[in-house]
Amino acid sequence: MSNDKNSPAADSPSAPSNFLRAIIDHDQAAGTYVRDDLPTVITRFPPEPNGYLHVGHAKSICLNFGLARDYQGRCNLRFDDTNPAKEEQEYVDTIIDSVKWLGFDYDYPQADGSVEHHLHYASDYFDQLYAMAEYLIEQGYAYVDSQSADDMAANRGNFNTPGTNSPFRNRPVAESLQIFRDMKAGKYADGEHILRAKISEDAMASPNMNLRDPAIYRIRHAHHVRTGDAWCIYPMYDYTHPISDALENITHSICTLEFQDHRPFYDWLLETLSKGGFFKLPVPRQYEFSRLNLTYVVTSKRKLRQLVDEKIVDGWDDPRMPTIVGLRRRGYTPEAIQLFCERIGVTKSDGWIDMSTLEGCLREDLDPKAPRATAVLRPLKLIIDNYPAGQSEECSSPVHPHHPEMGVRTFPISRELWIEEEDFMEVPSKGYFRYTPPSGDKPGSRVRLRHGYVTECTGFDKDDNGNVVAVHVNYFPDSKSGTPGSDNYKVKGNIHWVSAATALPAEVRLFERLFTDPHPDAGGKDFKELLNPNAREVITAYLEPGMSAALPDQRYQFERHGYFVADRVDSQPGKPVFNRIVTLKDSFAAK
Repeated sequence: MSNDKNSPAADSPSAPSNFLRAIIDHDQAAGTYVRDDLPTVITRFPPEPNGYLHVGHAKSICLNFGLARDYQGRCNLRFDDTNPAKEEQEYVDTIIDSVKWLGFDYDYPQADGSVEHHLHYASDYFDQLYAMAEYLIEQGYAYVDSQSADDMAANRGNFNTPGTNSPFRNRPVAESLQIFRDMKAGKYADGEHILRAKISEDAMASPNMNLRDPAIYRIRHAHHVRTGDAWCIYPMYDYTHPISDALENITHSICTLEFQDHRPFYDWLLETLSKGGFFKLPVPRQYEFSRLNLTYVVTSKRKLRQLVDEKIVDGWDDPRMPTIVGLRRRGYTPEAIQLFCERIGVTKSDGWIDMSTLEGCLREDLDPKAPRATAVLRPLKLIIDNYPAGQSEECSSPVHPHHPEMGVRTFPISRELWIEEEDFMEVPSKGYFRYTPPSGDKPGSRVRLRHGYVTECTGFDKDDNGNVVAVHVNYFPDSKSGTPGSDNYKVKGNIHWVSAATALPAEVRLFERLFTDPHPDAGGKDFKELLNPNAREVITAYLEPGMSAALPDQRYQFERHGYFVADRVDSQPGKPVFNRIVTLKDSFAAK
């Protein structure tokens, strides 16, 4: 029942065990979910289409689709589209795209050549959800409450005080049923009535607030993206979720820990409806795991939307955002995110994962496959005074130092080059091995231009403000890398460069973490006061000329600087714009 995208490689190592796999293994051994023509493991990823997915959702996607893949089952993508006032087709489209970009799919090829499509919407089940609600009313398990929202909240009590029964709790079944039908017919305004479950006679005294006659249907006169104006009452999530699971034959309904207290209602509802003949046993079971708490980010939908709406960032796909579209534009790879989700594991205990773990997985994924390139980010002119003016010659370097099969790249050396500002010091510090000028009777330092010649610093130029604007050197013609005798020169400094005549000027965006505090929204902090002013810096860099052919989404290691990607939105043919994905080492921790 698995497809290619959702199938592990034949030589991949077995997945690490966790409590969810132990539960599934037990169910497999016991034959709990052996049913005709159905996989024994069916999971689902059920997002609300009211925003963009973030890195926390990536953990859930990898978990649900990964478990289904590893147990030869299937995972459904199901949209919980029950709140039309906040839902848009844009969010549906980006969620589908994000799931597929992460490497998963909900279409499952069958042995007969057909394909089972498992993209679902809660709105697919509106008729069944409504019919089950009428059943609950008829059996005395639900009633229409006509209290105001304020009275209902007051009568609900709190964790220390039992709730008070609604004055409408014992409303006659026929009356509740008729009002509910009139609600569906559009005869009442939003908030005028609400349908509530009645789990037991003493439910309002339950220590679990979620069992105190939870709301299961509300009036909402709003246009729905898929059903239009056919409905003006919509089911609540806690009611819709278990029923949708059961209708889709889900076996293991995996949620984050905040839904743990909702599980008793999940179980009660499916048991009650099964007794009414709506579902066959076994019904799905819900299991909870800890959500992803990642340092230096916020994952609250409300706060992410605030960053976008207040134009603190440039949109949902801003490379500083922890959204999946933001990570993708930043240059993260699906493989790195999958590796990260596997590495952090699955537990029932809340904890924090440091951002360096995610960045480490990214470096681990990029290092063996990112081609190398030369980029000068903070340019300073280098003039080789004894190199013939107007002359140039080719230098070469492997595309990847550990993969000769990837080939060789070439670039010219000429009289004038660009080097990094930090590769020259007028007054050198101890242990500095790059360019320094002559001092007294001591000659200037010798430095090898990587893949080129050994050079000796002879002087430098300053502008009227005292800034160094050029460094002068002489080169040794018999010292070119890879030529006989070049190894006779023993130098400690080795720097990168690009030819000033042919270098590609390019916009480069240097990204860092969006916040300076590892927990920007914890403990009542104002997360906007903790924004990192250096989270984005835009510079003009000089790149080796071959980089003009870089395609959007193509990733490179700019030697010495880190990993970069050609921006998927702003890059143009022959004019790439680069985003720094991550530095070569974790430089943020040292700041």
